Amino acid sequence: MLLKALWVRGCLVSCVETRPANTDCAGARRWGVSLSTDPVLGINLSLQVPELEKVTVHMRNPEHVMRIISALRKEGIDKLQVVSDFDMTLSRFGFNGRRCPTSHNILDNSQVISEEVRKKLRDLLHYYYPIEIDPNRTMEEKCPLMVEWWTRAHSLLLQQKILKSDIAKIVEESEVMLRDGVNTFFDQLHQHNIPLFIFSAGVGDILEEVLRQAEVFHPNVNVMSNYMDFDDEGVLRQFKEPLIHTYNKNGSVLEKTDHFQHRSSRTNIILLGDSMGDLSMADGVGNVENILTIGFLNDKVDERRGKYRDAYDIVLEKDETLDVVNGILCYILGDLN
Repeated sequence: MLLKALWVRGCLVSCVETRPANTDCAGARRWGVSLSTDPVLGINLSLQVPELEKVTVHMRNPEHVMRIISALRKEGIDKLQVVSDFDMTLSRFGFNGRRCPTSHNILDNSQVISEEVRKKLRDLLHYYYPIEIDPNRTMEEKCPLMVEWWTRAHSLLLQQKILKSDIAKIVEESEVMLRDGVNTFFDQLHQHNIPLFIFSAGVGDILEEVLRQAEVFHPNVNVMSNYMDFDDEGVLRQFKEPLIHTYNKNGSVLEKTDHFQHRSSRTNIILLGDSMGDLSMADGVGNVENILTIGFLNDKVDERRGKYRDAYDIVLEKDETLDVVNGILCYILGDLN
């Protein structure tokens, strides 16, 4: 289908007039700018990262952002890693007024799911999703309800006898779309051997297949997610532990893994997320020196804007691109590109 062909090639056109997704870093620096110069650093960062001038960009403390980005560049790429959510962060939230599927939705909406179970999964979404994004509920209130949602959804999926051999076709036939500029993002990190840790509450098997079909699942990419466990005949029999939901993506889940231990020298972090729960994804990193948090505010923008601006260094409102992230990476990489 047409949408699939577009996102696989990384050629989707953004409705915001920006640098094309595949423009290199040198091309980015030819853009005009207007942000003020930091009086301490003597740097007008928008001269180096013109994407920060986009109307979708909001920063509560621009001077702090300038200092962090400058520190990330000064410290060098050997100390840098990127920690990112997947659904609605690296993948798109919507396209042409329609919601794009998450990794769970890709499975829920596929032909291997019966209409009866699909309706039950949809009912769960309509009940629990407003709770997930409710700015007036605390994470402590939300956590048990998220466990309840994920557990009930996984139980329904187990009834469908999903085959491992069907995963590739399920993804291929879906309407999943990655954000504009995703190829530049993955390729820059791969080229410079910068680790990308994707911490997702979605379905890891589906997520990895999306990256594989988009040809961006490079060796520097590591994924932590909910993985399916298949029996000897390739039939889904359970989901592996631990269960990862929106609000437990933190050190408690990672304590049995050695991901961050292998990257203990990577003490500078760019963190990408779309929920308040994503802010804890780098909790397992010891001795963090500099961390830049970038939040995609996709839905219920007016109600959640205040909390996002207070929590994230940079907030991108209804921005379906990775332009800002790529622009920052271009500046950090500097003459290495």
